[in-house]
Amino acid sequence: MRRARAVAVRGNHDHAMATGADCRSAPVSYELSVATRAHFRPLMDDDAIEYLRSLPMQAALGTGEACVNLVHATPRDPLYEYLGGDADDSEWQAAVGDWARREEWLLLGHTHRPFRRQVAGLTIVNPGSIGMPIDGDPRGCYAIWNDGKIELKRVRYDVRRAIRRLRASGLPETVADRMSAILRSAGREG
Repeated sequence: MRRARAVAVRGNHDHAMATGADCRSAPVSYELSVATRAHFRPLMDDDAIEYLRSLPMQAALGTGEACVNLVHATPRDPLYEYLGGDADDSEWQAAVGDWARREEWLLLGHTHRPFRRQVAGLTIVNPGSIGMPIDGDPRGCYAIWNDGKIELKRVRYDVRRAIRRLRASGLPETVADRMSAILRSAGREG
């Protein structure tokens, strides 16, 4: 990300890794989040920690024809609000505030579940998760922007290889076992 100078925003786990704050994960993943941070933070150099700390909570990109806004969770609560594609319009309107009146795009993540929906003039897209999908489909999910259209995509990846690398990382065996189960089942084993 740093080498590519990619535009990125800070998520709850980035924030927790950089600052030591509570990640406020869902109960099903909280213990895993704490354990992985405790294991990997000492392996990160100061530049990596500073990069995470420097990530903005929101960003905007102009594409010539559209404005694409980026936030990890929601504009109202950029780090922690968990709002899925199936939430009521009124919930989304409250979470996006004045942005609902804009004919723009809002890209977000946090739920690891892909969706696309409209709230007034605003198109909200969650591309899902490449490495930790939790919607029951083990394929990585992402979005492609092309001429003002966003397409949600899926791609198979070598889950067994990912599990081997996870186990070789030095994480405690119980943590690696639980994360491996999540990878295999794409979150169906909550």
